[in-house]
Amino acid sequence: MPTNQQRREAAKRKLERQIVRRAEKAKRRKIVGSVAVVGVVAIVAGAVWWIVSSNSGDDAASDASPSSAPPTPEVTIPTERAPMPKRPTPLANPVTCDYKDDASKQASKKVNKPEGAGVSSNGTVNVVLKSTAGDIPLTLDRALAPCAVQSFISLSQQGYFNDTKCHRLGTTGLQMLQCGDPEASGMGGPGYTMPDEAFKEIKYGRGILAMAKTQQPNSGGSQFFMVYGEAELPADYSVFGSISDEGLKVLDKVAKAGANAQAGNGDGTGPPNTEVKFTGVTVSA
Repeated sequence: MPTNQQRREAAKRKLERQIVRRAEKAKRRKIVGSVAVVGVVAIVAGAVWWIVSSNSGDDAASDASPSSAPPTPEVTIPTERAPMPKRPTPLANPVTCDYKDDASKQASKKVNKPEGAGVSSNGTVNVVLKSTAGDIPLTLDRALAPCAVQSFISLSQQGYFNDTKCHRLGTTGLQMLQCGDPEASGMGGPGYTMPDEAFKEIKYGRGILAMAKTQQPNSGGSQFFMVYGEAELPADYSVFGSISDEGLKVLDKVAKAGANAQAGNGDGTGPPNTEVKFTGVTVSA
């Protein structure tokens, strides 16, 4: 029969293998940044220390369960909005958007690609995301990212977002709610990709609406993230609009309820404890 020390060492090796798999998965997830790496390192260090230091007996490895997890820490949210970015040089009007078939995955929901010719780069569009947590009004800005706006409107009008859940909430360091994946796994998409529309002057913060993507260029699809607080990210993610004060109140409420990090990818983010499921989207000029 193995000793307690042998059990702890075996549990430690098992956890380390799990963390490696989570880190590899995290590389494929959306919104990849330094915050995720720091979160994984912190989790590894804390979990390994707990196993090595534990003297609780035969069930040392199994004690790390949701019932013994610490309570959700209080979420500190800044109240000041981030300034909206502005392009140093306006885009041509209209523009052409190259929506490419995504050979890497099938569409999570079958939809038609947006029209990519003659896309306007002027004006704004009002959108309301109706959700189980409350309505989230948005203002889409064609001057910032006309291709992202065109795609978002097309998906909304085709009912793509209906009955989908926001799958990823960050409450520290990266304070955002990520949505737009019908699979709620972080891996789903519409079957096509769009060109990047980011520029180096972009800063992310409270009130910013941006497209998620992988580390590969021009890999955005249907997933987007709504920033309600801090977000120290590189200027790689296309900003295509803003979140209303009413919408921020909904996001604040969701954030304060916390995230299930144990169901996440190991970077401290995870599904929100308060479910956010879209029941419909309205679009108006």
